[in-house]
Amino acid sequence: MIPTDRKRNIQNMMILYKIYTFCIAIPLVIVVTIITALVVCIAALLGDYKYTCYYCPKLWARIVCALCLLPVKVEGQEKLDPRQSYVFLANHQGYFDIFLVYGWLGHNFKWMMKEYLRKMPVIGVACMASQQIFVGDSISAIGKAVEQARKTLQDGMSMVIFPEGTRSYDGTMNSFKRGAFMLANEIGLPIVPITINGSFKVFNRKAKSLTFGKLCMTVHDPITVEQRSGKNTKEFMQEVYDIIEKDLIQQ
Repeated sequence: MIPTDRKRNIQNMMILYKIYTFCIAIPLVIVVTIITALVVCIAALLGDYKYTCYYCPKLWARIVCALCLLPVKVEGQEKLDPRQSYVFLANHQGYFDIFLVYGWLGHNFKWMMKEYLRKMPVIGVACMASQQIFVGDSISAIGKAVEQARKTLQDGMSMVIFPEGTRSYDGTMNSFKRGAFMLANEIGLPIVPITINGSFKVFNRKAKSLTFGKLCMTVHDPITVEQRSGKNTKEFMQEVYDIIEKDLIQQ
């Protein structure tokens, strides 16, 4: 049992935090987001799709988490070879998954994004300019995404996919979509499972405001093409699902 005085203090701190984020943090985040998108678009027009289009959003993500006073913990980065391209598969808890991965993965990458995200104000334009990989639902759209990925994912450039396809409704993992795994196998790169914790509490799909919490990301061992050779897609999907879920903290 939490003492009444301590419980009241915690409640007061949460109220102050929500006031701070609403009045100060969020307006600043909007400004920083617009500036980042403009810088990325300008860099892309000048032909820099690899460095500015990664390091600028990385800085943006860290600034956003700092403005929102969110502590971050990352484990397993040492398992990655900076010269190797990977396909990262992460669970999708909430909006801050993007900031966590961008800011702390420590590996240059492109997002695999749904086609409709092109239409997002400001961010959609920046994502198109920085050559993120968009994929639709049709077979032809998936084929185009595979070809774009083959051209892009070289010399250490990787790709991040949320194989659930959408954010969690309750903090638990949704079932995985086959398309992410089929695409990863087509490209023929090592797959790295990632477990994200805390993002659901901070800002999930049903939330109307931020809640203070710790963001955690665990990078698991890469799974090479040879290690998954001979396994059917359904079997391998379950294997990756189990690896990610094993370190998932129940909400």
